[in-house]
Amino acid sequence: MTNEDILGFLNGQWPPSIETFKGVATDFSQEDMTLTMGFETDLRFCHSGDVVQGGFISGMLDGVMAYAVIGMPELCDAVATLEIKVSYMRVARNGIFSGSGRVVHAGRSIAYLDGQLYQDDRLVAAATSTVKLLRSK
Repeated sequence: MTNEDILGFLNGQWPPSIETFKGVATDFSQEDMTLTMGFETDLRFCHSGDVVQGGFISGMLDGVMAYAVIGMPELCDAVATLEIKVSYMRVARNGIFSGSGRVVHAGRSIAYLDGQLYQDDRLVAAATSTVKLLRSK
């Protein structure tokens, strides 16, 4: 599969959680094991006016990291997040986000991932994750 094939595959099968954020995969590199995605929030995701609630920030990061590894068809068909740590750098306002996810290391059944979420080219949050690699039987 080419990187473009993988982008088409990802963008053609998003679950409702990614669709809720209007998620779209914009760049994928098998060589670097990285995925870039765009997201968009509206006021349903906010508290205190237009401040995006941290759980939704975590959700976007979890998505971009998980699909970075799901995009590698030889590794898995799906993942189960075992652990995620998110560090928030600044307040995120309602609007457009760009996320990047990367496979740091993948073994036979476990992978280690990292990700960043940006708004207006400024880092909003960074995360690391440990996932269980799931393969269809």
